[in-house]
Amino acid sequence: MKRRSLLLCLLVLIQIGLTGCWSRQEMNDLAIAVGIGIDKIGDQYQVSAQVVLPSQIAGSKGGSPQSPVNLYKETGNTVYEALRKITTISPRKIYISHLRILVLSEALAKEGINDVLDFMSRDTEARNDYFIVVAKDARAEDTLKILTSLEKIPAVRLFSSLETSEKKWAPTSTVTLGTLITELVSRGKNPVLTGVVINGNVDAGETPKNVETVDSPTELKYSGLAVFKEDKLIGWLNQEESKVYNYLTNKVKSTISFINCPQDKDKKISLDIFKAESKVKGSMNGNNPEISIEQHIETDLGEVQCRNLDLTNPKTITELEQIANVKVEHLFLTTIKKVQQEYKSDIFGFGEVIHRSNPQAWKKLKDNWDQTFVNLPVNVKMNIEIRQLGKVTNSFLEETK
Repeated sequence: MKRRSLLLCLLVLIQIGLTGCWSRQEMNDLAIAVGIGIDKIGDQYQVSAQVVLPSQIAGSKGGSPQSPVNLYKETGNTVYEALRKITTISPRKIYISHLRILVLSEALAKEGINDVLDFMSRDTEARNDYFIVVAKDARAEDTLKILTSLEKIPAVRLFSSLETSEKKWAPTSTVTLGTLITELVSRGKNPVLTGVVINGNVDAGETPKNVETVDSPTELKYSGLAVFKEDKLIGWLNQEESKVYNYLTNKVKSTISFINCPQDKDKKISLDIFKAESKVKGSMNGNNPEISIEQHIETDLGEVQCRNLDLTNPKTITELEQIANVKVEHLFLTTIKKVQQEYKSDIFGFGEVIHRSNPQAWKKLKDNWDQTFVNLPVNVKMNIEIRQLGKVTNSFLEETK
């Protein structure tokens, strides 16, 4: 009996020390934000939150049709203040743990993004697995207004589209908060962010009619990479230049390229690139750093418009590989030169390469690396191999001559 009483007292004492779910937040008290847009209006920040409407996502029937998301926005002296002020118009507190996309306006990015990122990295509710993009020639608020097809929730569509584009097309780059901050504090590499543009009229894009037709009048589209110097946006890379960036940073998993036919420059051959590996090495020539790039690409033939081209002849394949080598190598050199001369920002991480190869030399170079980068010698060695021709060898076009 005494043992039972002692055990009961012990259990009571243990329960006193348990706090339970003291910090719990009921779902009915939260507005789940999947997209955040940040603009700069004068000296203040405008925060726009794209909030999911669970009843519409669940496909409940009855009542009038409603958008699957709501957009709440407020301004404040800081990002945190603006986000909290949204409670004056939203019946629930904005909850950002399920954030999928953070959109920064181009105007804000040109002024600097450090202050914005401080809040996002400090907030205890936010995870770091969302993507960060720049609204090109648009306000961040407007990109979150556009209703999208296929994916009901626009922010989820932006997340999935960017992820797929990087894997299958390559001129885009997925950047999370952790990666962005790491590159911002590094002296040997400056960051890039993918740009998103609005194709069409914003007013039309935020109405249900935008998803009621086969061809939506207003679409969100990823276009090019934003080049940063420290925390400020200073320019853009076009589609082909953005691919070079991803080649050099080993982010290309699959993409499509093309070359001209040997005997007919108006006709093209599509190359289905399925493997790419870039080896970037740094060295010192006396007191001067140098960079050597060995780029290996494996590809299949995806489309052949050429006539009088015997693909069964190994010499033909060798000729096509040489044409591809010359074209891609030229693209690499012109892109690197443009970034060096026009932007003067080491987005390729050449400084980090020198640091790894010669830490002692880097100690002397790091304080003036931006100036050194401008005239940094870069050598490129290209090796493109064509592996397969597809289901056929010579094109049926030969039979139509």
